[in-house]
Amino acid sequence: MINIKINGISVQVEEGTTILQAARKVNIKIPTLCYNPDLPAWASCGLCIVRTAGPGSSRMARACTTPCAEKMDIITHDAELISVRRTILELILSNHPNDCLQCRRNGNCELQNLAADSGLRKASYRKVFNTLPVDDSNPAIVLDPEKCIRCGRCVKVCQEVQNVWAIEFLGRGIKSKIAPAGDASLGESPCIKCGQCAAHCPVGALYERDDTAKVWNAIHNPELHSVVQIAPAVRVALAEAFGLEPGVVITNKIYAALRMLGFKTVFDTNFSADLTIMEEGSELIKRLTKGGDIPLITSCCPAWVDYMEKYYPDMIPNFSTAKSPQQMMGAMIKAYWAQKAGVDPDAVYSVSVMPCTAKKWETKRNDDMKSAGHGQDVDISITTRELARMIKQAGIDILNMPEEEADNPLGPYTGAGTIFGVTGGVMEAAVRTAYNLITKKELPNVNFTPVRGLEGVKEAEVDFGNGTKIKIAVAHQMSNIAVVLDKIRQARKEGKEPPYQFVEVMACRGGCIAGGGQPYGSTDEVREKRAAGIYADDKHSARRCSHHNPFIKLVYEEFLGEPNGHKAHELLHTSYTARPLYTV
Repeated sequence: MINIKINGISVQVEEGTTILQAARKVNIKIPTLCYNPDLPAWASCGLCIVRTAGPGSSRMARACTTPCAEKMDIITHDAELISVRRTILELILSNHPNDCLQCRRNGNCELQNLAADSGLRKASYRKVFNTLPVDDSNPAIVLDPEKCIRCGRCVKVCQEVQNVWAIEFLGRGIKSKIAPAGDASLGESPCIKCGQCAAHCPVGALYERDDTAKVWNAIHNPELHSVVQIAPAVRVALAEAFGLEPGVVITNKIYAALRMLGFKTVFDTNFSADLTIMEEGSELIKRLTKGGDIPLITSCCPAWVDYMEKYYPDMIPNFSTAKSPQQMMGAMIKAYWAQKAGVDPDAVYSVSVMPCTAKKWETKRNDDMKSAGHGQDVDISITTRELARMIKQAGIDILNMPEEEADNPLGPYTGAGTIFGVTGGVMEAAVRTAYNLITKKELPNVNFTPVRGLEGVKEAEVDFGNGTKIKIAVAHQMSNIAVVLDKIRQARKEGKEPPYQFVEVMACRGGCIAGGGQPYGSTDEVREKRAAGIYADDKHSARRCSHHNPFIKLVYEEFLGEPNGHKAHELLHTSYTARPLYTV
């Protein structure tokens, strides 16, 4: 521990703590734009400049990258520092558009907030623009380079956190910009549509493609029957858009709000998560007992599917053929529910609300996403942020809505379906059901804690008690995936048994709870709160294993036959294709 002073306040911090971290410990806010707790600090914006004095030295320093030293005396705000910060903001604003009222980040923009906090009311420098066109070539993410402030957060998260390298800095000086290598478009780049660039952008330079107008048109079209599903992670994040803490579960209020928006039928993706477990769990057991490529790797995350097809196509045989819960639900709505409810499937407009921007691309990933035979199984996917905007547009006071239930038979779910929203959740849900399928007994304790938490790679062994043991791995955040896959490749190269039998992968840190379409501001603290909400929902569920869902049993009895059967494969399974990184 070392002793320092911040604005005259004595503080004791661990050695290696930065000035920025130390200041936050005593509730002093140092302004930043390029800094984000998810990313390595690189001091590009200069807003966090502070004055430091220590034994024999006095200087200006950037708080985000400067470590504290013994007896350091730090001044975070004085007349000169405030003037420097104002100048930096004025220069940033000199080549930033003034269209705040039309910007998607209006009211939730870090630059806008800093300008307000700094009291900027007039322009001190003339406007200089590069006049760059909006890049809307990507099915999930839009890039508006005119609004880019060159903070580099999107580049850092894409390259160092996600290991995708879809975007980088091009050019020099005032002509520099963010774009894919070779100045290709986002649609031609290796982008996996995870949306972490948009989630980490402090302004409106990167954002999800807004599909709310299409949803409104469908809702108001009397010839269409609008059906909606909500993903597990939406229920623990949507309330943040209305002022509540992360992790507050408002599932039943969301159902009510969706009906008030005009949706005729409301289902829950948790149900199809239970369905996914039945299909994927059965697939795992079939591969273990009857032969097949091992390990089995989960396929619920579309950004991971995109990454695998581009970066690890040799792993395609190991990929589970089970569709994601979103796509299983879409197929079941148009192939099963519409017939059961007496609704023309061609009149069904199927909407999903997802924490993920890549889900927009997944709806039309290949022809398997039209398996019900009535157009796309899921017609449109919107993010949690888009749903929040729709609720506000409709004037719905969601926090005071009466609680309602989802519709049957594709609404009721178990706790296993809920935990799909967090890293390790698919694995934990699968273990609960696979144990039953293998032993014909119930797991004594359904809480499989070794796969919980934010450690990048989690490994464990599952003992099914009858001589069957499987080794598993859980990886989240794309930069961690190579650790697992390279172990598998190396074992294969050396002719050895694979190090794992089952692997779960999620592209985003923490899993879907921090997907690219969730409310802004995901940090590890926020992730932990959202995860706690997920696990609380699971704990309080009357049924906590997918195979206990009575409506899952019903759809197999009435329609699908058996898990991994012929009809299930037609509707609930898919295939994969190796694809190039660039499509120029």
